Amino acid sequence: MSDILFIYTSNGLHKERFIISIEVKQRPKRREQRLRSDQKMAAAPETKTVHSPALTYFSMLSLLSLCPPFVILLWYTMVNADGSVAQTWNYLKQHGLQGFIDIWPRPTAIAWKIIFVYGAFEAALQLLLPGKRVEGPISPTGNRPVYKANGMAAYFVTLVTYISLWWFEIFNPTVVYDHLGEIYSALIFGSLIFCVFLYIKGHVAPSSTDSGSSGNFIIDFYWGMELYPRIGKNFDIKVFTNCRFGMMSWAVLAVTYCIKQYELNGKVSDSMLVNTTLMLVYVTKFFWWEAGYWNTMDIAHDRAGFYICWGCLVWVPSVYTSPGMYLVNHPVNLGMQLALYILVAGVLCIYINYDCDRQRQEFRRTNGKCKIWGKAPSKIEATYTTTSGETKTSLLLTSGWWCLARHFHYVPEILAAFFWTVPALFNHFLPYFYVVFLTILLFDRAKRDDDRCRSKYGKYWKLYCNKVPYKIVPGIY
Repeated sequence: MSDILFIYTSNGLHKERFIISIEVKQRPKRREQRLRSDQKMAAAPETKTVHSPALTYFSMLSLLSLCPPFVILLWYTMVNADGSVAQTWNYLKQHGLQGFIDIWPRPTAIAWKIIFVYGAFEAALQLLLPGKRVEGPISPTGNRPVYKANGMAAYFVTLVTYISLWWFEIFNPTVVYDHLGEIYSALIFGSLIFCVFLYIKGHVAPSSTDSGSSGNFIIDFYWGMELYPRIGKNFDIKVFTNCRFGMMSWAVLAVTYCIKQYELNGKVSDSMLVNTTLMLVYVTKFFWWEAGYWNTMDIAHDRAGFYICWGCLVWVPSVYTSPGMYLVNHPVNLGMQLALYILVAGVLCIYINYDCDRQRQEFRRTNGKCKIWGKAPSKIEATYTTTSGETKTSLLLTSGWWCLARHFHYVPEILAAFFWTVPALFNHFLPYFYVVFLTILLFDRAKRDDDRCRSKYGKYWKLYCNKVPYKIVPGIY
């Protein structure tokens, strides 16, 4: 038995090597020699696996098999079962597998049409709108991807177009809500086919040398084959799936739910207004900062496979928007005072999350020659060796928000999600699923990030952890 090492890089808080170890059948000698060579060139302590092989396989197979039906159950419960998990559970217990098959909507022509028009529109904006030329981080094989930063313009054009179509009675967004189950069903199957396309493309026509196979179909399909897949020279697939389809759909659906409630009740509840406003502020922050996102784990580290692409094409529009989906049929009157408290708290959390990223980005851009909270930042200068044998230096920021905890920026992100969910109050648990999911996701990501940085920086990471002892929550964890 042998270990397969996936070696990618990320330009988040630290540049890093991501290594997952899984037991598979013996690979050809050439692969083993190359991997041994890569390991030898990395001047870091002995690499530890992020998760055990059994847990890695279990996680992959569970997500591949359980995520698609969960999306349908989430939609059904929110829209047809009063948001009650117990009601859906009793239905399934009574009707069994056939009952589940019966509630799974079949993709319809109108669902496919909505998806195609939306996807084509966003793809056209990605290609045609002007934008500043932005370079991404250097990849493990020495490639530097180039992007066109026009996300904010695309976001503005999308929302203005969508709302204008409704305002001038050209297209009613309630059609999207009324066919939401069919749309999710079509996205589930269409995105699986798209992931197969990415798998085949990675084998036969990779866009760059940042690609490769583990020799295991499940791993390659789940994690992806290519780091920076493109169609032609300029159409970046991950920018499309992650930003222009996934994140953009979050804003579009938030507006859709608001309009649907208005057409149902003749008014929009203050709870829906708070929810929609906070979601739109968060997505606006994302597109304002989009060029920074291209340096993060999602783009510069995770390859284009089921995990990232299916997640952004299906999981984001369904799970991330679910609190608003619930509020459509469950308007809550918060009262002006409580609504304002929640809104201000949510906006503050989103701002802190943004300021954390801004501090880190400015620190990297100026190579530490900047001011953070009015004074020169403290830092640790860490040396490391790349997979090509080069010795390089990274600066580890220990000032500003980054002196509170190594991943403090996750705290305001989780709290922001809570504040745009809490207008639903506490009659049902399901609206809070996204908050729970996000918490688990970010705590796991913090662990993986720490493991990789410990492997890369060795004694420098130990020094960094001594200076910033808490992982996420200052004084607690």
